Amino acid sequence: MNRRQARENAVKLLFQMDLAQVDLDYALLHQIDDEENPQEDVENDFFVKLIKGTNENLEQIDQLIRKHLRGWTLERLSGVDRAILRLATFEMYFIHDMPAGVTLNEAIELAKTFGTDESPKFINGVLSGLVKDSGKLKERS
Repeated sequence: MNRRQARENAVKLLFQMDLAQVDLDYALLHQIDDEENPQEDVENDFFVKLIKGTNENLEQIDQLIRKHLRGWTLERLSGVDRAILRLATFEMYFIHDMPAGVTLNEAIELAKTFGTDESPKFINGVLSGLVKDSGKLKERS
């Protein structure tokens, strides 16, 4: 699985864990396809890093997101939007070699794939505020 697929699978898993209150280990066990090529361990490691990192830092991630919600509460967001925001916030704040622009673009693409028509704009607005706060806004080339 490539990084985009890892992010897509991570959003699905985070959504499942949030919606069904499924344990991380149980969800991981059932998420990873038994037929996957063992040579793909590097990308599988990225997937696991995303899931475990997001789960382990969920309280801090949720606090960061809440600061940038205007007229919304985290609990009121759709489960998909919440999962995308959590994943992207983890990438921006905890994976230091990941450019914020890549994370932002990937999150918008995830919102287009899994969210509603309004999701990409909403995700972009919240994450743009997080990018500015994180100090990771890179100069455009």
